[in-house]
Amino acid sequence: MAKMVMVVDDSASIRQVVNFTLRKGGYDVIEASDGVDAMDKLKGLNPLSGQKVNLIICDVNMPNMDGITFVKNLKTTPNYRFTPVMMFTTESQDSKIQEGKAAGAKAWFVKPFKPEQMLDAVSKLIM
Repeated sequence: MAKMVMVVDDSASIRQVVNFTLRKGGYDVIEASDGVDAMDKLKGLNPLSGQKVNLIICDVNMPNMDGITFVKNLKTTPNYRFTPVMMFTTESQDSKIQEGKAAGAKAWFVKPFKPEQMLDAVSKLIM
């Protein structure tokens, strides 16, 4: 069974490109449009039946629930508190990176990206 990656980004085109890259790398993908949508989709999965997200790639700036708030909420969820999160954003300020890491993000990946670099980072983080 392929590892599952959730891509959380308010841009449909970014989700599509990341989804394509991950599927080409052999991963299954779930997409969410913001933090609220992601939390709802995670609640709908049943880890006991093998439905589990192994890694989350999340944008920072999104409507409804931004990426850092999402990571903080995720880390309070028993089934996902140890799931690695890679922030994927145009933000490159050190203060934002530190805020993301303090929330529980394991990596910070800046847009735009090269597919092979993303797949390399994913392979190092995925559980």
